[in-house]
Formats: sequence, structure tokens, C-alpha cells
Amino acid sequence: MTDGQIANIDLVKQVNAAAVYRIIDLQGPISRVKVAEISQLAPASVTKITRQLLEHDLIREEALQESTGGRRAISLMTVRDRFQFVSCRLGRRTLYLALCDLAGRELVQMRRELVGQSTIDEVLATLIATIDELISNNPRKIRKLIGLAVTLPGLVNPESGEVLYMPTLTLNKVPLAQLLETHFALPCYVGNDTRSLALAEHFFGASQDTQDAILITIHNGVGSGIISKGRVLLGQNRNVGEIGHIQVERFGRRCHCGNFGCLETIVSNAAIVERSQELLARGHASSLSSASASLTIEQICRAANAGDALAGQIIQETGEYLGRTIAIMVNLFNPEKILLAGEVVEADKILFPAIRRCVEQQSLPSFHQNLPIERAYFQGQHTMGGVALIKRALLEGDLLQRIMEM
Repeated sequence: MTDGQIANIDLVKQVNAAAVYRIIDLQGPISRVKVAEISQLAPASVTKITRQLLEHDLIREEALQESTGGRRAISLMTVRDRFQFVSCRLGRRTLYLALCDLAGRELVQMRRELVGQSTIDEVLATLIATIDELISNNPRKIRKLIGLAVTLPGLVNPESGEVLYMPTLTLNKVPLAQLLETHFALPCYVGNDTRSLALAEHFFGASQDTQDAILITIHNGVGSGIISKGRVLLGQNRNVGEIGHIQVERFGRRCHCGNFGCLETIVSNAAIVERSQELLARGHASSLSSASASLTIEQICRAANAGDALAGQIIQETGEYLGRTIAIMVNLFNPEKILLAGEVVEADKILFPAIRRCVEQQSLPSFHQNLPIERAYFQGQHTMGGVALIKRALLEGDLLQRIMEM
């Protein structure tokens, strides 16, 4: 038998094991007979695979199911508290970390400010040292450490784990997954933060009931994650959905990408604060006047909710710019649901109607009819994107196989 034939057999085994594990995870408690029926694998193959999964504590047998006349079947479920992993979000100024389990629970959280760190070596040293600290300080919470996940704003090759470009930090063409795997001797998965968070909403959050959804995030920048047929839409070049760099004002402000009038120069947190401060400096009456120098997006949202005219106007304009862009996405992708995440959604009673009006005016009626536009479930939970990357790696078989080889 040639090496190629052996590799093909190993790949088939991995795919079959992933299929069985995925069915048990998504539909458990479930019998072996039902798993075989859904997977269309031979019962003997399902029995062999489940035996291996049981040996590695990846699944467990539950109480007997009710009898239907013959021998009562044993139910199978995935084990979610036996394995732990580290999930990180490398932000523009802050590093967030959490020790998590396969149920998506954050067992321990940490945070580090990236003050004065911009070179590759500085950022990587902080990332590695902080992960080391999280692991070494929590031995009692770790039963079996199975991997690392890192999400970040910017362009990422999710297959190789290479960071192609990250704004503000000089992480360009950095093989981040490879570097972390070498140091920690653990599987590492790297992804764009917004697309990973869209996957988290699909696995654990507000879009579990859909196969096609779009998540829009508004923070320091603006991004989108598109879920199509239950998977993150990536395309041949692996990075799609950079809506923050759609030009919405021809002669607008210069963006860090080099263009002018990009969406995120108008609706990002910093842009909203700056626009508010400009209007206050011109003498516009507002309850925010006393806080102008140290104004925050949270204060603007609270003022808008309390009926402040200037704050309300700014949030409404933000909703209109977002709505025009979302209408384009609705026409392109015809999603089942639109989700929004970010501090600005605290003013949802003003923001969302403005978005909906634009979507209804500028997208196809059959596309926007009964289209939910909702708050995302995960707001401010920075490490959930990494949890989704680990979950996907398990369900698709790569991490599952690695655990079985540990």
C-alpha cells in the first residue's frame, strides 16, 4: 500500500469520526442506531468510532432510552467539561484571555493592556507570557488542555493561521499559529475576530436557529461575519465582509486603509465620539456639554436613550449609514437574520428603527420582509470567537483527531 493510499484511508477515518462526533454533539442524547441512520455509516463503523471516542473521554453513555419493544438503546452525549483550552482576543490596544471548556464556559478571565507595544516581538512576547501565566496560575481548573485559539481584527489565513495584516499593530505576514504551536506544543487556531464571533452566534448565540445570518460589529472599526449554510463565508481569498471599508462619503475623512469616507470613519465608536465633540464645540445644546473633553460612546448612548436631541440625532445618523450598507448586504446575501454587536447597540430604540427604515427602502421587498434585525447575544464577551474556532475544529475533525492522538 502506498503512502498516498494510507493518507487517504486516514483522511476517511478522520472524516467519519468527525461526522459521528458532530451528530452526537448537535443531536445528543442519541443512540448508535440513530447515529448510523443519520450518518449513513455502517452500524459496525459507528460502533468502532464511538468506542474510540469513549476511550478518549470525548463522549459518554447516558441512561437507557425508553424501550420501543426490543432491547433498550444507550444514549450518547459529548463530554464538555473534561477538556479545556485558552481563547484569546488580540485587540488593537487590549489583550483578552479566557480559560474555557467545550460548553463555551469561561472558567477564568484575564486582560492585558498593550501599552507602547507595536513591534512583532513585543506583541508576541506579551501574548505568550500572558497565556503562560493563565495556564500556570490555574492548574486545578485544567483537566486536559487541548488547544489555543486567537482572534484579532484584520486579515487572517484561517487555514495556515498566518496573520496577513492587522491595523495598528505591525503583525503583517506573521505565522502566528505556527509560533504558538511551537512554544506551547498545542494545536492553535487563528481567525478574524468578527467572523469568529459570527460563528459563535451560530453555535451558541442568537443565530442558532438559522443557517444564513450576518453579524455586524461596531467597535474601533466596523466588520461583518457572514454565515452561509451554517459555515463562515470565506471565499477563495479567505477574507470577505470588510464592510468597514465601503466608501459611504466620497470626500469624507481619511481611513487607516488609505481610502477616504469609509464606513468606519463615520460609525465606529471613535468617529461617533469625535462627531459629537465637534457639534458640542460649535455650541449645540446638549446634556453632554459638561463631559465633552472626556466623552465616551456609552455616555452618548445613555443621553440618546434619555431623549437628548443631539445624541439622538447622532445615533440616528449612525443607523442610517449602517442601514444603507446593511441593505446592500441584504440584497447580496438574502440572510435569515441580521445581528449587531457593539457599544452603540445600547441605543437600540433609536439605532434599530433607523437601520430598518433604510433596509426597507433600499433592499428587495421579498428579502427584507420579516427579516429580524436584532442585538447579538454576545456583547462584550471578547473571547467567544476563539471558543467558536475550537468548536469548529472539533466538529470538522482536525482537533478531534489531535485529541485522539495525544
